[in-house]
Amino acid sequence: MTRINLRVDQENVSDDVEPRMLLVQYLREKLGKTGTVIGCDTSNCGACTVLLDGRSVKSCNVLAVQADGAVVDTIERLADDDGTLHPVQEAFRECHGLQCGYCTPGMIMQTVDLLNENPDPTEEEVRLGLEGNLCRCTGYHNIVKSVLHAAQLKKSQETGVGA
Repeated sequence: MTRINLRVDQENVSDDVEPRMLLVQYLREKLGKTGTVIGCDTSNCGACTVLLDGRSVKSCNVLAVQADGAVVDTIERLADDDGTLHPVQEAFRECHGLQCGYCTPGMIMQTVDLLNENPDPTEEEVRLGLEGNLCRCTGYHNIVKSVLHAAQLKKSQETGVGA
């Protein structure tokens, strides 16, 4: 067993974990963060995407011990305490950027990182930015529309001007 200390969704946690335990397993099994979805176990689908020190990672491709000392943000903490959705969540809701919803947590977390890096992406930049996240239901049109709308929502929140 190896002792890890990290900050998950704004709470400090400390646990003994098996050195081979994946971050996605740790989040789901030890912390109950079931919004982080296990999709493929091969890092191909992106359903397990979380933010690790502010950058998106596929948590099935990171060992929990590798996250020692890091800050992890999951889909569970994205909305405000009062239930107000994050602009990306709101955009996915408004633009119907989901169908079955399985890929949605990973898509949303990837989008948060994408918009942090590029607050005003083009459609092509969105498609490239989501390249590692797969959806079997939507054909991506509403997902791309959601990301572009999220960029506008974030911009309007920052400037105080309606989207």
